[in-house]
Amino acid sequence: MIKVSTFCAAALLPFLFGASQAFSQTSGEELREDKYYVGLLGGRLNIGSLERTVVDEDDEVLGVEADSADMTIGTLVLGGHISELFHAEFRFGGAINDAELNSDTSISLDYFASWYFGIHYPLTSWANAYAQFGFTHLKGEVEVNNPDANQNRRFRDLEGDFPDSSFSPSWLLGLDLEVISDTFVVLEGGRLFKDTVTDTDGLQLSAGLRYEF
Repeated sequence: MIKVSTFCAAALLPFLFGASQAFSQTSGEELREDKYYVGLLGGRLNIGSLERTVVDEDDEVLGVEADSADMTIGTLVLGGHISELFHAEFRFGGAINDAELNSDTSISLDYFASWYFGIHYPLTSWANAYAQFGFTHLKGEVEVNNPDANQNRRFRDLEGDFPDSSFSPSWLLGLDLEVISDTFVVLEGGRLFKDTVTDTDGLQLSAGLRYEF
């Protein structure tokens, strides 16, 4: 974890330097410092690093293979620009549908709540790239209707509350495009959670609108 954090900090240094130069060059444009924003996003959450048991027609075990599942999520975003470089935000969301692993097993996500601190970089007068890191608390459940079946052997340990570690580091990379004054189209992707107990993770890809005021 220390090595990853050191690498991320080193990677951000040129980003910070370039961003400070860019802001000095765009001083004549409207400043975003002290502005607040609200956003609404929709997207897909891919739950990966799963394993499923492969069986034949007689429920005899043939082997194990990697597996993943997708669900649709919606997210409400509330945040503010601390300076021309940095922003902080709170997010709350949940899944619109369950992720089906097989005919017997599904994953539901009741809600998630995230806090992020980020940095944004102006690409043009109307487009910005951003990166943010934070933490997420989430609550879900894995339901296995027929746990004794061989096809569900790998899912038995997941049954019940999901994920086992409900508090996780999160990160996002994104792009916002100002389509009309103070209104942005947002495209982003990143990791919502990493379960340190079962080693499963959730990668999200979202799009939506954000309004600044």
